[in-house]
Amino acid sequence: MARLLADRPTDRLTIGDMARQLGHSHGAVRNAALTLVRRGEADQSGTGQPEFRANAKTAAAAQTAVISPPGTHAPRAQAATARTATPAAAIPRQTGPIRRAGGQLYHPRELADLPDVEALNRLRDADVPVLLYGPPGTGKTSLVEAAFPDLLTVAGDGDTQVGDLIGDWTQADGGGYVFQYGPLVTAMTEGRALLIDDATLISPKVLAALYPAMDGRRQIQVKAHKGETIKAEPGFYVVAGHNPGVHGAVLTEALASRFSVQIQIGTDYDLALALRIDARVVRVARHLAHQVELGELGWAPQLRELLSYQKTEAVLGTKAALANLVGIAPMEDRDAVADAVTKAVGIKKIAPLTLGKQLPSSAARQPPGSVGSAPRGRSR
Repeated sequence: MARLLADRPTDRLTIGDMARQLGHSHGAVRNAALTLVRRGEADQSGTGQPEFRANAKTAAAAQTAVISPPGTHAPRAQAATARTATPAAAIPRQTGPIRRAGGQLYHPRELADLPDVEALNRLRDADVPVLLYGPPGTGKTSLVEAAFPDLLTVAGDGDTQVGDLIGDWTQADGGGYVFQYGPLVTAMTEGRALLIDDATLISPKVLAALYPAMDGRRQIQVKAHKGETIKAEPGFYVVAGHNPGVHGAVLTEALASRFSVQIQIGTDYDLALALRIDARVVRVARHLAHQVELGELGWAPQLRELLSYQKTEAVLGTKAALANLVGIAPMEDRDAVADAVTKAVGIKKIAPLTLGKQLPSSAARQPPGSVGSAPRGRSR
């Protein structure tokens, strides 16, 4: 990458330009280009489709290969060099923790005899869209972020509009209006991965704007911007998340048919134990999850809640953390959760975390004879 930029010092090259010349995927090229920019070994410009140009350090960078520390690599860059026809044994397995863009670590799990991040990268290389489904807090978003460092995300809800995907007109600082492209157009033109989170909360009419980009056409028409046609660059890929138990989440036939692979995501309670979360609480969560499977309950703590419990316990103590765990349960399941927690930890009664009596003021708490108070029975 550095050598290509150094050989063309006056040119501004897009991700697509460099991918075509180097013969690598757009995702891999983008990761490499951004790495050079972070190291100060190349310059980036442009707000819509970024462009990259050599600077004074690029030529030197082209002479020496720099290996990123473990945990900072991009799984996509490795997977892009090997297609699905490559034997599994020849591809590095991403088994260790992977650092996500926000700095958090993701611990891969097994999927089809592969680490999940590797399986998702193979599906991306084969252009097989994936739908991840399961309760909130089980790690669906974390998995996608760990697998695709070039990810863009749309957080779906009932108010999501077509403009939130494709783009809309917005007022410019100097007056007038400019068209601001949305994440779908950006992902298509830059060959990036796009996560439609909570996709089943979005109106089917809005999601219909996405479908032409996912089928054989791989293009969309931006009617709001002069009917412009946007074509998907290689590397463009769509993943969707679905929470079946969330009110209003509807998996339509039209949406389901667009995703050839659908993967159920649940909480890995063994991982929770490995992360040193209180074993009693993990045991309670596992028991409640079994009741959910049987249809006896509607809610059980997932990994997100267990991690929150661990953090709360470290700050406020075990009793407060247990009370908070009970308090975040839905009202209809709260008594069952409280009963399970009570039996597991041996505390007589656990109620939701609640404010108590008002604390006395600092003046009222001041001990007799302290500075600022006069002894009783004396006058000055």
